[in-house]
Amino acid sequence: MNAHVTHVRSTAGVNLSALRGHNAALVLDLLRTAGEPGISRLELAERTGLTPQAVSKITARLRGEGLAVEAGRRASTGGKPRTVLRLVAGAGHAIGLHLDRDELRAVLADLSGAVVADRRAPLDLGAGAEVVLAAVAREVDALLGESGGSVLGAGVAVPGPLDHADGVLHRVTGFPQWDGYPLRDALAERLGMPVVVDKDTNAAALGLALDAATGDCRDSFAYLHLGTGLGAGLVLGGALYRGARTGAGEFGHQVIQLDGPECDCGNRGCIEALCLAAVADGTDDGLDEAARVLGEGAGNLVSLLDIDAVLLGGRTVSAAEERFVRGVAGVLDARARREGGGSVIPVRAAPGGATLVVEGAAQLILAPLFGRGNVAFPANRKSLKVS
Repeated sequence: MNAHVTHVRSTAGVNLSALRGHNAALVLDLLRTAGEPGISRLELAERTGLTPQAVSKITARLRGEGLAVEAGRRASTGGKPRTVLRLVAGAGHAIGLHLDRDELRAVLADLSGAVVADRRAPLDLGAGAEVVLAAVAREVDALLGESGGSVLGAGVAVPGPLDHADGVLHRVTGFPQWDGYPLRDALAERLGMPVVVDKDTNAAALGLALDAATGDCRDSFAYLHLGTGLGAGLVLGGALYRGARTGAGEFGHQVIQLDGPECDCGNRGCIEALCLAAVADGTDDGLDEAARVLGEGAGNLVSLLDIDAVLLGGRTVSAAEERFVRGVAGVLDARARREGGGSVIPVRAAPGGATLVVEGAAQLILAPLFGRGNVAFPANRKSLKVS
């Protein structure tokens, strides 16, 4: 099955093959979310707006491709019992890779997004492209050796900035040698499979937006990632927001102190530099200061974008989760009081912990199969009709 499903808008004159792809993705996504209990053809028709005949054709094709199977019968309120279908999660897999500045994480996920194998290894992002690509290839080979099955491609999450459309890195803070490097094409050739490259924060935000555990903030939130650097992933109006040049979310390089310490990006007083300096202090007071600075940046985002929630993650946050959540929330609450008692914006730790980014990287490959490449939510998901 093609890993690169085109997202189609509901417009006149839509291409018929793309139309069929979109509607099949709707059905496939409902099979995925139904899980082991499965879902009947009648329910699929009701929830997609497709005719029962169209659903039957689509499910027959999915069964023929090994992506769906009948999973027994379910008693109905009237008439004969309904046959239910379920997704064959093991019919395909995606690799997720998180290339951090000093660590490489890799996972193999099935079609449901469940991790079936994982790897972790030290990495020096400054060692050069050949060393990094060789390390990635080793971990991918090891993953595939642990678990068989077809692989649709690899999603790669790296520090920004970068060009998501072309898979080219820009000047990664602290690693200028990566500027202009075509990571997507180089890895695709090395691994022999399709590759999608995105910022680590975008991968995490995509995973969060697809995760029911994120709750009622899925429509509009900021994910702030504080680890070896600082960045943000934005979901606005139910869509992952990258910006026209994938430049959105370079949160860490807001200047909030004009005469502050110099940042690796060349500016002074960036939030990233201030946060990392405070963390490096190694004391509780330093962590409190880092949380306060992070809160000021989060407050700027809330004011600019009117988002519903702020989620925090990254290894530095995880090491002092309660302190960071409390500190950021305190800044946002104080701002709300000063501005006339506006609604309190929830701040909480992002679910997923240390594997949030790498599992989100796998979703860079999986989500488009289900029509979720830019995050679409069940209430908004409709079939396309030929005009």
